[in-house]
Amino acid sequence: MIRVLIADDHPIVRQGLRTFLEVQGDIEVVAEAGDGAEAVELARALTPDVVLLDLKMPVLGGLGALAELDGAARVIVLTSMTERGDVAPAMRAGAAGFLYKDVDPAALVSAIRAVHGGQVALAPEAAEAMLAPSSEAVALTDREREVLALIAGGRSNREIARALDVAEKTVKTHVSNVLMKLGVQDRTQAALYAVRHGLA
Repeated sequence: MIRVLIADDHPIVRQGLRTFLEVQGDIEVVAEAGDGAEAVELARALTPDVVLLDLKMPVLGGLGALAELDGAARVIVLTSMTERGDVAPAMRAGAAGFLYKDVDPAALVSAIRAVHGGQVALAPEAAEAMLAPSSEAVALTDREREVLALIAGGRSNREIARALDVAEKTVKTHVSNVLMKLGVQDRTQAALYAVRHGLA
């Protein structure tokens, strides 16, 4: 059973989500929160598997709540905002998914299951926004830039370790840091980012 917490400041949205999710055989809604602070409190008390989190909420916004949750649960941002600029900050703050409220209900259920299973779920528009060149330059260290360029060149961790004359374990750490800073979930997206931003 996947235990879900719904955090949204609109009661009708929470009710609609609860009604729909509770007819799924493998999902249980354990609580609802009307603001970010309440979401953090309930998540700590109830330890849900997945949190559905709106970005625009009173008291504490979605990004603030993400920072407070700090990986305590897998979080899917579910927002009505179409601001492309929100995607990368949310993913960097620890979200495992980013969907818009016009998502197909079946796709939402699939995303909850995927995120619960350790995967990342992004709406197509959100994935596009992640890869679009942005004016906000990501602050990578010189070594991280070298690692990114080698990732873009299709090198494996072992090959990068050899090229830079460092331990493979060190490369893994650099790769994790690069993915986190870029707000992408895999090497392919990191490579795309590098190409689009002239880093490769």
